[in-house]
Amino acid sequence: MYDSILVPTDGSDTAQAAVEHALDHAKRYNAALHTLSVVEKPPMDEAAGQKVLESLEKTGERAIQDAVDAAEATNIGAAEGGVATGSPYQVIVKHVETNGIDLVVMGTHGRSGLDRYLLGSVTEKAVRSAPVPVLTVGADPGD
Repeated sequence: MYDSILVPTDGSDTAQAAVEHALDHAKRYNAALHTLSVVEKPPMDEAAGQKVLESLEKTGERAIQDAVDAAEATNIGAAEGGVATGSPYQVIVKHVETNGIDLVVMGTHGRSGLDRYLLGSVTEKAVRSAPVPVLTVGADPGD
């Protein structure tokens, strides 16, 4: 049913829960697993913004490595990941379109906190924009 699954991650607890679901689906369907961490450039002056951006990229790289390590530990054949910069939901949708993704598995919310209420959820925008099914996962059953 699914040949290629994307799990966006920011390292949050909810994203980790989504990684676990994505691993289960990848194993069940013998699908390739793609992991993606998207960093949005902060609205700051160039010097301070660059330091924040580098810190966010390192956090994304750790989240990607954790997901790839988990895939290897559960014998998922093909697992790859990367960090991208841009509008998170747009980068996710573009990744889906350019990489033949069949399913996106993502957390209902991540590290953005108040932003999700003010600007709209990345997950909600991905659900509305993605040309493939998007499975949403809360951090725990109460989410």
